[in-house]
Amino acid sequence: METTLALDKLTIAEKLRLMEALWEDLSRNEADIQSPLWHEQVLNERQARIKSGQENFIDWDVAKKELRDRLM
Repeated sequence: METTLALDKLTIAEKLRLMEALWEDLSRNEADIQSPLWHEQVLNERQARIKSGQENFIDWDVAKKELRDRLM
């Protein structure tokens, strides 16, 4: 089945609602969704960086504030 949407005619709010509806639908059967093989490689690389001390974490609220400050 092919569905065509006039995405250029949708508002940003409509597009976001559409994405949320799609994500909710996909999430119902998440066991059916296979992660790409490269996901494991990326996760392993990140885990190695954490163990070696090359990465650190900050609080999510602090991160959001830093991003907002940087973008505004």
